Order: sequence, then structure tokens, then C-alpha cells
Amino acid sequence: MTREHLLLTAIKAAIEAGKEILTVYNTDFEVEQKADFSPLTEADKKAHNKIVELLAPTNLPVLSEEGKTIPYVERKNWKQFWMVDPLDGTKEFVKKNGEFTVNIALIENGKATLGVIYVPVTKELYFSTKKAYKCTTNTKEIETLEQLIASSLSLPLDHKRSNYVVVASRSHMSAETEDFISQQKKTHQEVGLLSKGSSLKLCMVAEGSADSYPRFAPTMEWDTAAGQAIAEASGCKVIDFTTQQELAYNKENLLNNWFLVER
Repeated sequence: MTREHLLLTAIKAAIEAGKEILTVYNTDFEVEQKADFSPLTEADKKAHNKIVELLAPTNLPVLSEEGKTIPYVERKNWKQFWMVDPLDGTKEFVKKNGEFTVNIALIENGKATLGVIYVPVTKELYFSTKKAYKCTTNTKEIETLEQLIASSLSLPLDHKRSNYVVVASRSHMSAETEDFISQQKKTHQEVGLLSKGSSLKLCMVAEGSADSYPRFAPTMEWDTAAGQAIAEASGCKVIDFTTQQELAYNKENLLNNWFLVER
């Protein structure tokens, strides 16, 4: 299967998973903490099952938050596989603010090489080949990757701003993030803050709405893989604070170190 076909398959899987999520999101659900059939769990499972079904023709393994118990001894020899977060943004889903995503990435030899991030509520789609793109999907069936690229904007977008923007949480600002912002203020005249949920934080740097995203808190590999592929394809770097290398994937421990996304 060609890379174009792999990417198109992942895009269609993300969009269909988004539809499954909305069947739960658009109901008057009540959130039950850790209940087996809570709306969030139900939406996760529906999305996960749809993605696995639609990725099956690629004959590649899938590592997902829903399937994180696959032992390292089994997956360590995977040269190529899908890294999936069927619903990224638990708090956003519960708050009903729309800032949750479906994340699908192709991992090859420990690197995120293709990325798809879909926002079900707004129908915004971010994806990467050698370049990164953003578009708003419609109900018309996507036939070819060329057709999709033709209707997409290439990233980064031209935002015509002079200030330096950091993606950070206004409500949960850590001391390390405050220190990072203070350092930027020494270099840049004006520093702004941008707050977003889920993997949209990486997308903000990829599209140029922000210049950096320091993450001084735990994330898992499926939280970042698709966003990293898109950010890097748009000219950004995603650097692991511990190794000073790009974030790596399919580690024995699937927890990421702290990292910095920067344009």
C-alpha cells in the first residue's frame, strides 16, 4: 500500500471515528466517574472500534490508548504501525467546548512520519505528508489525496502578527511554564498566551497561531504522535527535554518526557 493510500485511509478512519464520537457527544449525557458505560468510555470505544475496522486493510498493527496493554516484547519489533488516540481531550469532551480530537499517526522505526488530527465538532482536519495541511471537511466523499490537498491550506498559515505566542494553560500554569514565559519576555517585546485543549496545542504551533508549546507535564505517546508529525512537516521541532532529541515512539514505557514544540 502506497504512503498516499495509507494517509487517505487514516484520514477516512479519523473522520468516521469523529462521527461515532458525536453520536454520544450530541446527547444529554451525564458523566459518571469511572463507570464502565460512561459517555466518555462509550465514545472512546465506538471511535476505537471504527478506527481499527477501517485501518484493518493496511495490515499494520495498531497501538491505541484502548490497547495499551500490548506487551513490549510483542511490539518492540514493529517497524511500522499505527499510533491512535481515538478521543483526545477528556476534559473538553465533558465540558462540551468542542476542543477534542481524533489522533492517528504512522510510526516508522520509532518516528512519527504521517499524522492525522480531526476535530469532530468543527470538522477541521490537520494532516501531513512531506508537508502539513489544514482543511474543513464537508459531507462529500474524499476520493483522492490530491483532491483533498487541492482544497486545503498549506501550513504554516500567514497570521501577520508581531508578538511571540506561547501555548499554555491559563488555569493550570506550572512554575516551569511561568519560567519559560519569563525567559521569552527577555527576548521578545510582547508575549501572548494561547489556550487550547487536546492535541490542538501542537496544531496551533504547526499552523503558526503560536510560536512554542512547552509541555512540562505527563503525556503519553498517543497524545503527541500525530501532532508531532504535523508540526515537523510544517517546519517545527518537537524536542524531548531529557534526550534533547526528537520525541521517540514505541518505547518500553509509553510515557513521554517533558518536551518543547517550537517554530
